[in-house]
Amino acid sequence: MNTSKIALVTGGSRGLGKDMALKLAQQGIDVILTYRSQQAEAAAVVADITALGRRAVALPLDAAELRTFEAFFAEVTTVLADTFATDRFDFLINNAGTSLSAPISETTEGQFDEMLQVHFKGVYFLTQQALPLLRDGGRIINVSTVSARSSYAGFSAYASMKGAVEVFTRYLALELGSRGIAANVVAPGAVFGGGAMPDTPEMRAWVAQATALGRTAEPDDIGGIVAFLCTDAARWLNGQRLEVTGGIVL
Repeated sequence: MNTSKIALVTGGSRGLGKDMALKLAQQGIDVILTYRSQQAEAAAVVADITALGRRAVALPLDAAELRTFEAFFAEVTTVLADTFATDRFDFLINNAGTSLSAPISETTEGQFDEMLQVHFKGVYFLTQQALPLLRDGGRIINVSTVSARSSYAGFSAYASMKGAVEVFTRYLALELGSRGIAANVVAPGAVFGGGAMPDTPEMRAWVAQATALGRTAEPDDIGGIVAFLCTDAARWLNGQRLEVTGGIVL
């Protein structure tokens, strides 16, 4: 029976998810990562993890398509048995998502529903279906955003869904405590190279001047925090929101 710990990272083919997967592997954790369309990039991450001496598998998943979750977890069950010689994984990192920048007056119902599906309903029901496979004593880490605390014009729909996920995380912590499962939120700020934030010189300059540490963030600034939450040192953190922004708009 495999004794290595295993993390399931959604949206692990690039940006924040890629760095999370690599940081977890550097910590000695095997990884199942998902991708929506970037199969070649996901395969490259698997190769990088393998080069670190850990095992990894990439599986396709559209985190907004709830009807596919049952089949996805059937595939996860097969991978756990065939690749990892176990029937459980230890860490669920809900990272997959897209961004939206539109003022309230121009946000369409379709855009709103897209944010709802991928950032809240997707996270809620993917987590629900993961629970039978998540080992007692494991961890759930949901990715939120600084814009659930501070308001930035254009991000109302996106930030609202992330705010809902933060409330959901506290309920996960409460209801799963009897299984020894801790649930926490990591809330990054603007991350350039992460795939969601518009990357312009003007935006980089504004973020740098608004951040106490005086620079913009990169995906590499976030992954280590997620990996830390999967260590024994973080075992008493539960139901908490960790804002990882370098101190933006303090």
